[in-house]
Amino acid sequence: MAKKILITGASSGFGQLAVDALLAEGHTIVASIRDPEGRNSDIAQSLRSKGVHVVEIDVTNEDSVNLGVASAIEAADGLDVLINNAGVGVMGMTENFTTDDMQKLFEINLFGVQRMTRAVLKHFHEKKSGYVLNVSSILGRMTIPFYGPYNASKWALEALTENYRTELSQFGIDFGLVEPGGFPTSFMDRLIRPSDNSRDELYGDFIHAPQQSQEGFEQALAENPAQDPKLVSEAIVSLINTPAGERPFRTVVDKMGMGDHIEGYNEHLEKLTQGIYTAFGTDGLLNLNTGHNQ
Repeated sequence: MAKKILITGASSGFGQLAVDALLAEGHTIVASIRDPEGRNSDIAQSLRSKGVHVVEIDVTNEDSVNLGVASAIEAADGLDVLINNAGVGVMGMTENFTTDDMQKLFEINLFGVQRMTRAVLKHFHEKKSGYVLNVSSILGRMTIPFYGPYNASKWALEALTENYRTELSQFGIDFGLVEPGGFPTSFMDRLIRPSDNSRDELYGDFIHAPQQSQEGFEQALAENPAQDPKLVSEAIVSLINTPAGERPFRTVVDKMGMGDHIEGYNEHLEKLTQGIYTAFGTDGLLNLNTGHNQ
């Protein structure tokens, strides 16, 4: 069944691939981008030429989000799915990231998700159905050095999504997480670097470790063509096409050797969560109320 879908971060990377894959499945797509009539006008025109509705949304701005979501609902004559895909990464020593650096990151990776989710939820409450799919990361389940603020933002996103899952399950509103590993996309070209390098001398030669780590990872990606970004868009399409109540909560996408370990971790957490919720008599919150079609 075709869905009406709003996706953030649709101009590149996973978002761009997801738009194309979802269009091929016959879904109605509304893509949010920043400044579609200005610096991103070429991207907006390309999307429109494919039949995509384009709305302007800056996920760091409350008014922009509320106006953009309202425009999306109007353009698509409703909304069934929100894909929170917009995100940004980092590279550097955690100590060198200032509070302002952290704020910039969280405004997109966490607060932006909260803004978008709150903006669509009233509509989902009214129709007693809806699906919010958040694009997280394997680094939202484990940490790797030199990604500190990014790790923190994605761990927070995981917790936020877990809470939404249980608090809204009985209202027919579904939540899910996609957890990609690292992939060769433009994401790697837009990493936030620390703005305060005044402490570099404290690290000696180890200050070069973040850059060396990134170069090593990029080489590993180049040597592993199986790590194809299309795997993420395929996972997104599969989740959206799966009937409500049958979707997994977490979906790991990785061919670099981390995915199997994270899947085992996720399975253990799911059993742990089920056990604790059962002990407190709230296990029903882990099951989506599918009394209404999605």
